Amino acid sequence: MTNRKFVLLNEADNILVCCQTASANECVKLPNIELKLDSNIDIGHKVACKNIVKGQNVIRYGVSIGSATVDITKGSHVHLHNMKSDYIPSHTRQSTVGE
Repeated sequence: MTNRKFVLLNEADNILVCCQTASANECVKLPNIELKLDSNIDIGHKVACKNIVKGQNVIRYGVSIGSATVDITKGSHVHLHNMKSDYIPSHTRQSTVGE
């Protein structure tokens, strides 16, 4: 679902992706979603479309892209200041001499 400035990539997502720069206090309306931005949002950045509690997964494309490091309120910018990657490498590689 999209409006001119934001897109919901998957029904399971708890974030919207910004397609055009948006200003603080701007109202965003999509089917079943209505929120007010608490800060300016740049293209490609994320906004919580639901409240996300500390430790909860941040969902984009229907899959977890990390977890909240603090409570994130609906309409808030979601970025490195309030979320972290939960990526765990499946293996490690030892470097060798000459690499």
